[in-house]
Amino acid sequence: MSVALRNAQRAVPVRRAPLRRAVCVLRAALGASRFDVGLICAGNGLMQRLNGAYRRRPEPTDVLSFPFHRVTAGELPRPRCRDDYNLGDIFLGVEYIHRQCRATGEDFESVLAVTAAHGLCHLLGYQHDTKPEWQQMYQKEVEILEVLNRLTGASLRPLTAGLF
Repeated sequence: MSVALRNAQRAVPVRRAPLRRAVCVLRAALGASRFDVGLICAGNGLMQRLNGAYRRRPEPTDVLSFPFHRVTAGELPRPRCRDDYNLGDIFLGVEYIHRQCRATGEDFESVLAVTAAHGLCHLLGYQHDTKPEWQQMYQKEVEILEVLNRLTGASLRPLTAGLF
C-alpha cells in the first residue's frame, strides 16, 4: 500500500524520497506492507498545538503518532474492509528534530528515519511508559532498524536508548 508523505512546514528542507523509502522498508520489517500510513513533516507551531491538545503538553516535540486501530503491541490490525488498511498518521516535528541535530551533531536524515521507526511502532501498539513496555518497544525498534541498516549500510539505533 502507500506512504502518503506531506511536508506541512517550510522551516527545514526535507528530502522526501529517502524518507519515504525508509518508511516503506520499516513498514515491511513490521509486516505491515499492506497498510497505508500517513507521514506529516510539521513545524514547531503545529507540533506544539497537537502535543497540547492530545497530550496536555503545549510544547514542540519530535514525533506524535495517531493510530487508526487500537492493537496490542506486536499485533497487526485485522481490517474488515479496504478502508481499514490504514495504520494511521505520524507527525514528525522536523523543525524540533533539526534543532536537536544541530545541537548534537547527529545526521538529520538519519534521525528522521529513526523517529519515523519510533512512530510506526506506536501505530502498532508499542509504548514506553513502563520499563517492560520500553524494553519491548526498544527491541522492536532495534529489529526493524537492523533491516533498514542492512539495506542502506547505515548504523541507526532507537531513539529511546537508556530511557530506563
